[in-house]
Amino acid sequence: MTHANAADTKAQKWKKIFIHEMSEYLINFAFLVVFLLAFTWYRRLILAEYRIQYLAYWAPFIEAAILAKIIMIGDAIHVGRRLKNQPLALIALYRTVAFSLLVMLFCFAEHIVESKIHGGTIADGIAEITNKGIYEILAWCVVFFAAFLPFFLLKEIENAFGTEKVRKMLYKKPRPE
Repeated sequence: MTHANAADTKAQKWKKIFIHEMSEYLINFAFLVVFLLAFTWYRRLILAEYRIQYLAYWAPFIEAAILAKIIMIGDAIHVGRRLKNQPLALIALYRTVAFSLLVMLFCFAEHIVESKIHGGTIADGIAEITNKGIYEILAWCVVFFAAFLPFFLLKEIENAFGTEKVRKMLYKKPRPE
């Protein structure tokens, strides 16, 4: 194999990896944004009942983009992969809890870093989170858990039966028999 062919093969390999990673990211993003938008609209409609205006419609898109990347990082470091030979429902539940905790850690880290960037302390970053109130924190935990459970159940079904086979069943039109 010549040097040019080796370079082409390496470039093709990286292109294939890039396309795979981007498609995984976009699928993760799309799944999460649907759930988060539904909860945002739920919040907006509840607040409208009390004549409170809610305008943070962009937040679910940013949150889903961040969560999709956190999930990919967590997958890369094998978060929630201890239960290999257990029922899929148990694995999905375990991964849901593990990734919910990982998201909480990233949330705390994000607020701490943001506080440090703006000249505050670590305590200021933690205080910003706790100032939201326990009910809002618990509500977001419920939202993430509710979004992650079907997400990871689908991921585990893909792992068990093959990603291509499951996606073909979900997204391709079946042929008539």
